[in-house]
Amino acid sequence: MKLGVIGAGAIGGTIAALMDRAGHTVEATARGDRLAAIKSGGIHLSGAWGEHVAQIAAGERLTTAPDLALISVKAQDEADAIRANAAALEGVPLVVVQNGLDGLAQAQRLHGGSPTIGAIAFFAADCPAPGHVRALVPGPLYLGAGDGEPTADAVNAAGVLSSGISAKAVGNFVGCQWTKLVVNQINAMPAITGMSVQSTIADSRLCGAVLASMREAIHIGRRQGVGFGSLEGMNPLTLGLLGSAPPAVGRLLLRIMARRLGSEPVLGSTLQSVHRGLPTEIDYLNGAVAERARALGIEAPVNAAITRLVHEVEGSRRFFAPAEVVQRLG
Repeated sequence: MKLGVIGAGAIGGTIAALMDRAGHTVEATARGDRLAAIKSGGIHLSGAWGEHVAQIAAGERLTTAPDLALISVKAQDEADAIRANAAALEGVPLVVVQNGLDGLAQAQRLHGGSPTIGAIAFFAADCPAPGHVRALVPGPLYLGAGDGEPTADAVNAAGVLSSGISAKAVGNFVGCQWTKLVVNQINAMPAITGMSVQSTIADSRLCGAVLASMREAIHIGRRQGVGFGSLEGMNPLTLGLLGSAPPAVGRLLLRIMARRLGSEPVLGSTLQSVHRGLPTEIDYLNGAVAERARALGIEAPVNAAITRLVHEVEGSRRFFAPAEVVQRLG
């Protein structure tokens, strides 16, 4: 089958390499040094899913219509990427692999009524060098749309993708998006401090701040009437403990989560963007929690403050020491 991958970064590049290894014909898009490296030497996959070099077609846009397309760009770049590839995407099922809550709805509006499926990547990967992707923590793709049973389009797309990576069509996709949003609260602190996810959770002061941001996200989701979904070890019971158990229990749960990440430092996508000098997705992660809170007429002060700190790092390229972070969060 012919697959198109729009955005061959850490997540998209990993999926592209895995699907090439599974025998599919893959064309990917990228920009700058990543594009040059892929065109000259392919995508080099390493890490948890083994080694593979995917010699695939690559350009700034898809050149032909695939049988199935995936888009895995930063949330703020999604609309432009869909418009730029509109000719190749017409009538093609599109899988939106993205953080945040609004990417699928926006893609559905822009994709002209063609099948559009949401996807949550529950694995960690990075790009140690242009043309190289490294899978740090393996995990599946969850596909779906809406808050009901999985759609036929999601089931079909999961069937294709499962030839290269574990892929599952799930019900209550909206609830799963909220669960991933809670999990993604671990992304901001590395971007603020320059430390790995594991190191920020090991620091009791920073761990407490991450827990507070998660609790706000859980509270806002509940106020919106969200029924949280289950993603691997993150289920409504675990989220209930994170949201209401004594802080010591919450910090223990976070440390258990961090141990599951392994010993290889996980930087998170937000810090990876900072290192590359690119805008982060923070407005679609912690910022989304603060925005949803304001829409309800309440506040999410920890998430709002974390969003501001990440933007300060984006502007100054200066990381904050843990003590300074705690002081700024009040």
